[in-house]
Amino acid sequence: MNRRDCLKLGAFPLAAQRPAGAVETEIVRLNLRHTWTTTMSSSEFRETLHVRFRAQGITGRGEGAPIVRYQESAQTAQKAVQSVAEYLKTADPGQFSKVLAEVFRRIDGEWAAKAAIDIALMDWVGQKLGVPLYRYFGLDAADAPVTTFSIGMDKPEVVRQKIREAEPFPVLKVKVGLDTDEEMIASVRGATKKPLRVDANEGWKSKEEALRKINWLESQGVEFIEQPMPASLIDDIRWLRGKVHMPIIADEACLHPSDIPKLATAYDGVNVKIDKCGGMLEAFRMIQIARSLGLKVMLGCMISSSVACTAAAHLSPLVDYADLDGNLLIANDPFTGVRVEKGKLILPNRPGLGLIPA
Repeated sequence: MNRRDCLKLGAFPLAAQRPAGAVETEIVRLNLRHTWTTTMSSSEFRETLHVRFRAQGITGRGEGAPIVRYQESAQTAQKAVQSVAEYLKTADPGQFSKVLAEVFRRIDGEWAAKAAIDIALMDWVGQKLGVPLYRYFGLDAADAPVTTFSIGMDKPEVVRQKIREAEPFPVLKVKVGLDTDEEMIASVRGATKKPLRVDANEGWKSKEEALRKINWLESQGVEFIEQPMPASLIDDIRWLRGKVHMPIIADEACLHPSDIPKLATAYDGVNVKIDKCGGMLEAFRMIQIARSLGLKVMLGCMISSSVACTAAAHLSPLVDYADLDGNLLIANDPFTGVRVEKGKLILPNRPGLGLIPA
């Protein structure tokens, strides 16, 4: 048997045998079950970009959830993917690392668009190899953590309703960062005694305000705080960290792998999101860097469908904390993927992402 015959037996065909692929994009409007309010915005729906990559009879699906905080929208993400569509049609998906490096070179910014492409390629690869992506990364689905369920800012009676709907979840995540923080936490504590994790989304503008709020939150059964102050105020976060007992997790301050080393002396951990870093491979890289620096790792998400949330969930056995509930906050999820049982993430055992159309 010659070398060409040996290669034919491999998982991916020779380039000469590979027909052109196809790339399709679609902007999907996801309707929220409740109005979603944070320090940044309030919305009834979110638009995400879905990407389909077809080659060799296999369709890989991806999704990116752009947000205005990073000057991205579903429309700009779609244009970014379309700008590399011709390249992707003739690229070898079996060489996905090389392909994604070229995509990153060609697209400036637009990280949610890059994430959608990355996820679609990884879904394709997993299906081609016939393995779930968590297995591809060498992980055990049983190690997937419990995810929090997020409670957005709202009127007290609506907050109580949200908490009733989140009854199966053992840990809740609460949005804070406004002048109404005390009222918000009081509404939550009036309905549940469950452990809380809070996210201020850069809402507190001074270190003194952050110190006062965190000291108060420590008395309310809160486990840790995400991004209490603007991302640029690293020195102030370092000062704050020396005066509070509660762990501080970087979110908006942690976008890409290169951000992590400079955060290690100011934060206790980082929140990794595939939408803001550019996909699963970049998220995997960030997790490894954070671990090497002794940081705790949280895996988060934007409001998105089961496509992006399931992609993140396949990496969840690697992390300490998960906040992967974006698909649970919407009313029109087009797919079923990762499931949640009593808060624990249950990863699909089907090839690739393991998605099933709703």
